[in-house]
Amino acid sequence: EQEQVSELETSFIVATGESAHSTDNLESEQRKTQRKDDVLESFGKETPSDSSHSDEVFVSVRQRRQSDHIEGEELAAALASLPRKQISDPCLPSRSGPTTEVNVTVHDVSTSAVPRQASEGRGFVSSVQSSDTTAPMPDTETCTQSVAESKSASDITGLAASNSSYVPTLLEKLQEQERDVQSQGDENLPDETVAADESRHMGNHEEVKTADDKEAVGTSSVAIQTCGGDNKTTALHKSTRNMTVTERLIASGISADQLVEVAGGGPDRPSVHIALSDNDTSAGSVHCYLDEFGRVQAYMFVERGDGIPQSLELNLPADFGNSTLASSNDSNRWTIDSDSTVSTLDFSEPSLHDRLNTHLQEHHSLSIHSDTSQHRDRPVVKYRFKLLPFFTLPISFDRLALVTFLDRDKNWLDIMVSVFMATVVSVLGYWLLLKEFYLDFWILWFCFVVGSCQYCLMKSVDPDSASPAHGDNSVIRLSRAVYFCVIAVVILVLDAVISSLKEWEGVHLYGLSAFSSSAAEFARDALAVGLLFFPVVFLLGLLPQVNTFTTYMLEQLDIHMFGGIAATSLVSATFNFCRSLLSVGILYGFAYAASQSDEPGKAFIFSVFIGVLVGISYLQSRLVGSPKLLWEVFAHACGQRNQSAQPDSDTEDPLPLKLRSTVRQRLSADLLASVVVTVVFLGVHASSAFADLQPALELTLYIMAAAIGFVTHYLLPQLRKQLPWLCFANPILRSAEYNRFEVTVAARLMWFERVYSWLGFLERNVIYPAVFMSGLTTGFPLIVEKFGSRVGALIITVCGLKMMRSGFVHTSWQFVVVSLTVLLFKYDFPKKDYVYCQTAFCSETFPIDYFFASVFLWKFRELVQKTKFVFVYIVPWQIPWGSAFHAFAQPLSIPHSAMMFFQLLVSAAVSSPLSPILGSAIFVTSYVRPIKFWERDYNTKRVDHSNTRLAVQLDRDPGGDDNNLNSIFYEHLTRSLQQTLAGDLVLGRWGRYTTGDCFILASDYLNALVHIIEIGNGLVTFQLRGLEFRGTYCQQREVEAITEGVDDDEGCCCCTPGHAPGMLSINASFTTRWLAWEVTTAKYVVEGYSITDNNAASMLQVFELRKILITYYVQAIIYYAVTSPKLQDWLSMSALEESVYIPQLCDGNFKDLDPTFNSNVDDDYDHHVGGISRTRFVATYYTWIRYCVHRSCPDVDCSRESSLVSLCFALSALGRRALGTASQHQSSVLESFLYGLHALVKGDFRITATKDEWVFADMDLLHKVVSRGVRMALQLHQDHFASPDEYDDSQVLYDAIRHHDETMVICHEGDPAWRHAVLSNRPSLLSLRHVVNEGTGEYKIIMLNRRFLNFRVVKVNSDCVQGLWAGQQQELVFFRNRNPERGSIQNAKQVLRNMINSSCDQPIGYPIYVSPLTTSFITTHPQLRRVTGRPVTFGLAGRWFQYLYTRLRTCLRERQQNPSSSAAIPTLVATGGLGSATLPRRGMNQSTPSMGRTPNSLHRHNIGSRLASNSSLEFGIAGSSSTVQTISSKASGASGSNLEVLSTVEELGSDCRPRTSSQVAGVDIGDIVQITDISQMYLRFNIDHGVGSGLRWPNEEWRSRGGASGWDNFRPREGACGTVVHRWKPFHRDPVYRSILDKPILLVEVEGTWYVPISEAGVAVQV
Repeated sequence: EQEQVSELETSFIVATGESAHSTDNLESEQRKTQRKDDVLESFGKETPSDSSHSDEVFVSVRQRRQSDHIEGEELAAALASLPRKQISDPCLPSRSGPTTEVNVTVHDVSTSAVPRQASEGRGFVSSVQSSDTTAPMPDTETCTQSVAESKSASDITGLAASNSSYVPTLLEKLQEQERDVQSQGDENLPDETVAADESRHMGNHEEVKTADDKEAVGTSSVAIQTCGGDNKTTALHKSTRNMTVTERLIASGISADQLVEVAGGGPDRPSVHIALSDNDTSAGSVHCYLDEFGRVQAYMFVERGDGIPQSLELNLPADFGNSTLASSNDSNRWTIDSDSTVSTLDFSEPSLHDRLNTHLQEHHSLSIHSDTSQHRDRPVVKYRFKLLPFFTLPISFDRLALVTFLDRDKNWLDIMVSVFMATVVSVLGYWLLLKEFYLDFWILWFCFVVGSCQYCLMKSVDPDSASPAHGDNSVIRLSRAVYFCVIAVVILVLDAVISSLKEWEGVHLYGLSAFSSSAAEFARDALAVGLLFFPVVFLLGLLPQVNTFTTYMLEQLDIHMFGGIAATSLVSATFNFCRSLLSVGILYGFAYAASQSDEPGKAFIFSVFIGVLVGISYLQSRLVGSPKLLWEVFAHACGQRNQSAQPDSDTEDPLPLKLRSTVRQRLSADLLASVVVTVVFLGVHASSAFADLQPALELTLYIMAAAIGFVTHYLLPQLRKQLPWLCFANPILRSAEYNRFEVTVAARLMWFERVYSWLGFLERNVIYPAVFMSGLTTGFPLIVEKFGSRVGALIITVCGLKMMRSGFVHTSWQFVVVSLTVLLFKYDFPKKDYVYCQTAFCSETFPIDYFFASVFLWKFRELVQKTKFVFVYIVPWQIPWGSAFHAFAQPLSIPHSAMMFFQLLVSAAVSSPLSPILGSAIFVTSYVRPIKFWERDYNTKRVDHSNTRLAVQLDRDPGGDDNNLNSIFYEHLTRSLQQTLAGDLVLGRWGRYTTGDCFILASDYLNALVHIIEIGNGLVTFQLRGLEFRGTYCQQREVEAITEGVDDDEGCCCCTPGHAPGMLSINASFTTRWLAWEVTTAKYVVEGYSITDNNAASMLQVFELRKILITYYVQAIIYYAVTSPKLQDWLSMSALEESVYIPQLCDGNFKDLDPTFNSNVDDDYDHHVGGISRTRFVATYYTWIRYCVHRSCPDVDCSRESSLVSLCFALSALGRRALGTASQHQSSVLESFLYGLHALVKGDFRITATKDEWVFADMDLLHKVVSRGVRMALQLHQDHFASPDEYDDSQVLYDAIRHHDETMVICHEGDPAWRHAVLSNRPSLLSLRHVVNEGTGEYKIIMLNRRFLNFRVVKVNSDCVQGLWAGQQQELVFFRNRNPERGSIQNAKQVLRNMINSSCDQPIGYPIYVSPLTTSFITTHPQLRRVTGRPVTFGLAGRWFQYLYTRLRTCLRERQQNPSSSAAIPTLVATGGLGSATLPRRGMNQSTPSMGRTPNSLHRHNIGSRLASNSSLEFGIAGSSSTVQTISSKASGASGSNLEVLSTVEELGSDCRPRTSSQVAGVDIGDIVQITDISQMYLRFNIDHGVGSGLRWPNEEWRSRGGASGWDNFRPREGACGTVVHRWKPFHRDPVYRSILDKPILLVEVEGTWYVPISEAGVAVQV
């Protein structure tokens, strides 16, 4: 919004007679009328003898901010010889202010009758008419000379009477000036002014304006009116550019009453009115404007007075916006009426005042003087504030001044909250004054603090040092008042506690008195003094906004009190803290009941407490911190599904469904596991082993925890680092991919990864629970004895919950915490010699010692990390100077080192970032933040065709920049990490990790920062920030520092003695220690896409290459037309027969002479006719047409005269003509050809020729034939460079198109199908990209191939990252430094400053992709299941019990019929362990031989013989031969018993042997898998004489539907899901399950009907 400048007017009247009358500034409407009357009277006075033929020159000059007076003769001479050069106006802003308009109108003036011009719009002047115009007209030169020499008004009048031809001369000069200005491209238009009738001015405020203000609003103008001519009609013209939209609406015939009626006004709503000016924002004011399409829009400030405008709908004529208002877009406009002497010129000129002034000074020694006394007063706007229904208070502020003074409240809730907080601040401030906490001067200062808190509720600080974003922040406005209220309440509560407990000594911990009255008094006084420092605290930004501080406090309390996890939002923090309190409430009852017993540590209720504690802690550690996922699972389980329309399956994102399924399965398994864990640990503790075996058991457990933790979390990670201990040049324990240049398969699971995961599982689920159980058992009686039952039960509950949850969540640091606790409190201070020790050991039992030791170690680790960051950043030998300020600040920081160390201690204590000011060596403590750091949830919104209008897509190609298009690859990388990150962390592939760690993934073109936020038991929540592909120079230098090796360095100080083999040199070892980052993994393999971009211009530069592309284009069109299932419909379509163009094609001599066709690019171009002909087309493409018909539809007539050939010819001509139209009929120009090709790939087909309109009969001809043809031609053209002559064979070309069509996705990158294909892991993609780089358009052919990518995993100091992020936010938001080359983002290799600062949220940083908070689970890792096994859920357990029950019933029946088989029951029971057999899944096809009944009678008949001949096969894992003999003997018995046995075996699952033989470490029978590689399918294994002739099928039905010969029209595609119903394994003893290859083969049932044989490597298990 810009301030509306008041319009000032100076009128110059030069008339015949004694003197000219000039108008003055008037202050009322009466004086305005009097001024008009005076003007008219001046025309009626006595004049000389030639007065009847006199001319009237009426000049009106209006300038902004300045009133000028000039005599008529000087002005006339100035205007007559106006110079062409443009002179800047000192009164107006250069090139941006309003312009000056010159309106020249010729009139005939009569001295006897002068009617008033009925004009109310600003910019109009009064005009008169004359009946006698017979004066002669001398030439222009004489007139100009006379005017220049004239010195009096009478002389001017005489000259004007004798000759008025100077007006055309002036018009010509002004027209030339107009053309000159137009050529300069002046884009500045005058401000649109608002004109309205004064009678329509209604509202809650009134504008007090002077008389001249009423008509002086608008742009400056000069109007010259002269008399002359013979009976000419006078006219008054006004440029529509000076009229507002409202004026033009009224001028077009729409009255103001109609506008008011549209807005809802009327007698019942008298406040609705047409706005008089743009400043009118009162309730009911209606404003009109033009949108970007030239349509009239309107809005009204609603009557509730909240300042938010409400859109209105106007029903206007269809052509209104084009005819009436189109002139508003003309920057300069002039017209001359040739039929009369009336001429009108509207000329935009921003410097008329200076041009007149300069001309008069140079030629006439005169100037236009400015009279400051004539300045108009600014309009005074009085807002009526309604205090009472009958009383209003006027407020003399204009809108901008009022907004500067006060914030605008958007709703009543903000108002009520502000009023409430201001009241509470007043009450609490008054209460504190009554308590006499402040005396003398500090009372005044305290009142100032209270006033500042209240004023901040009315006007927020902008910029605020604690605000995370630019502009108004409604939350930061409440922060100061909320902090004041909270601290004041705490002060008053502490004062009340001190008054009531004056003699309370508090609680003694470690010999110190805690929570005593003296401690409370100290805290009260400290907080009271802290209130006085509020102005300084908020100026420096040491306290964040309220929601950030609340999130931070809840997160810190949950972590340090209850062993919780990090929060991802305020809702998450509240949810985590509340569930921790709920857990404490549940456990407190058991602990209090146990404390009432005689022996608290040995009571059974305490064992129940231990069991419930472990179970709840396990369940809490397994739950995700965000309640959103849990709510979605519960809502889905309760049937509360979203009823909205589902998206198209082609573009539907499968991630939400998979994530919900994973969470649901995980939650089911965790609930079952928590119950089992509770029962197990209850039983273990109830055995009294932890009470009777002390202290030997306790010491043993401590040693085991320390030893296993040291090996698992220190030794193994160091051995696997790229530079172990920063001494060795290569990792000692290397992955299988370490020495490979390119990885083609997934990372191999190594033995040390298995060991690492097993040790982690052991210490997390066995060692630490046992250690904490021992500590709780021995410490509980002592805690109850010292603190009492109530307090002791609470302490043991809180400490126990923290220990157990920390053991499950923060496993990597527990061995350090346990070791520190034991060594510090058991051995470092063991004697009573110390004054502060009250016991034999300086210990308050292990639970309390652990509680404080864990908090101390957490803060100490932060202190070490911050100190490393500061030292690395400021060391002299690697000074990161990026600007002159850095060089100045470096020596300045040396004297302030003590202050810096003090800030280190404070920032580590409160976990706040320590940021460098402007990137220099001076550090300052920032405000506290949660581990997530960023307060806003910023996520990248990719621009594609799904979120932009069609017109914008076709004209401007939105999102056509590299960063937007490349962001999809980071999104795919996020999806890949979501599937594997949690498992890779458990396998140790990223090294040691903890909450808040930051990693950088670096590769050739992908560089991303991964911020680990939340770590749970088997889950991790992270956020990925992708950097630019083509980064800046600074970014490239830092990437080189990451990727380059240091093993080549052989220096030692100043010499180069070399280094030992496999070791680093002294210099290299020293240099790597002074870095804030380290490479943890050099070869991290993750699935992604390799990106290849080829310059399309170089591939289509010559005409021969373009001809090849056009040829493939036509062949692809023919292929898709012939193979389409709608071919018969198209051939018989009546619309084609009725068209004029199609029947002509049947003529053998038909030719198309469209200029689009060119002999250079069209292979079927006929030089004899000068175009393409049917004869030439058939000669060129008939062989290809006939082959396509032979392969796809042999029954269709494909003779040379057939309608099919005609259709193909018509489609080929249409496709090429569409390409020519898109190329703007300049296909011979490479740039135009590429532009047209890109338009067709994008789908922009513009059918402009009448002969091609037949295609609209069925749009599938465009969508599924022509559009797919041009895209396929692009791929075939790429293949041409690999094998130029390969596609000359029709069979090869046909198979290639079919293969590409099935395996590749070819579309524009803005198409939603492109994103869906990338996220669905399609193997190959192709597109044509158009990128405008620095004003130059470039076309690239983008090819994507899915493969495994190599990344270097770099662990960065997390405090370094947070400090640099905080510094950037402060610099850009608070300091407002918008320099794109500021020193704080220059490269600093030792801290990776540029990469870290570039990853900030926009607009602070510039990442091309910021992912949402993403949670990864270990259950989705494809390799970890081989180590941990499948999770046991309620459904799996239920099926196992059902399976066990069925086996027991069968064995009992066998024993009853044959008492000699007594060993059957124990064998079956013993071998029926959970997980030992493959169990049938719910909802699976029950016809599978291994999972249900087999309908094949032949298979049923051979059951007994197969059982008898394979006696070594067992049920489960370790069956018994006697069991098999028993069943086989019954199977070979009488017919009745045989049928009984068969029915029993069918209940068990037909043949029981496949349950064990099919169970492997990879895919099991019954697993739901997704086909990921169709090249691994075996399409002919079901043919007896084919390659699969040696393969034994379970039944004939499966074999008949298990190959291409039995699939009919079904074709498996990648991404299809199905159930594994059978598995062939190499060298299996049973031929039915024996693979004929050296790899396992799976039989996957898809869609319940078809069976797909596929290699195990071609599927992925779905969880």
